[in-house]
Amino acid sequence: MTGVPASAAGGPRTAPVVRQAGLWNIANVLTMLRLVLVPAFVLLLMHDDGTDRAWRAFAWAAFAVAMITDVFDGHLARAYNLVTDFGKIADPIADKAIMGAALICLSVLGDLPWWVTGVILFRELGITLMRFWVIKHGVIPASRGGKIKTLAQGTAVGMYVLVLTGPLATFRWWVMAVAVVLTVATGLDYVRQAVVLRRAGLARERALRAEQAERDTAR
Repeated sequence: MTGVPASAAGGPRTAPVVRQAGLWNIANVLTMLRLVLVPAFVLLLMHDDGTDRAWRAFAWAAFAVAMITDVFDGHLARAYNLVTDFGKIADPIADKAIMGAALICLSVLGDLPWWVTGVILFRELGITLMRFWVIKHGVIPASRGGKIKTLAQGTAVGMYVLVLTGPLATFRWWVMAVAVVLTVATGLDYVRQAVVLRRAGLARERALRAEQAERDTAR
């Protein structure tokens, strides 16, 4: 033995081992908690046909916890390198599940017009499918407007889950109106980004094909 490291002596270097985050990490646990809260929230909200104030308060608490964990799980996953395949799939499902369940239940109870539920769910599902449609050309990042939209939706839905009367009941209508406007506006912006991204991707593909054809011709 010479005491000289293999790398210094010109020997083979071992590539650093990148440890894959395990399934049971704090980010995924929060996502699982949010998924479990969905049926619990529905049962609490629909108890006694949604007429019991106490049960609706418990439903609001479950909804609030779900929305809060939505903020933290993604941040923790990125900050501490806890991103997993499970999280990539389960996180957006959990997000859509709790919001969709809340909107549908509120419409079933007659507290929220069905057209509001339809607009929001159509937008959320449509944008999700559109992201997959253009994913080979690139990823559409979450915009600041999208984050504000999510906050507005969560606030508005939370206010509708509670039994509010008087000025607060009027105020929540305006909060929901703002949420709907943001939902539509950000949805249209995402469509614009998707079209631009797809056109750029197709243009790159055509350029590469043309370059390859020129090389084949020159041979």
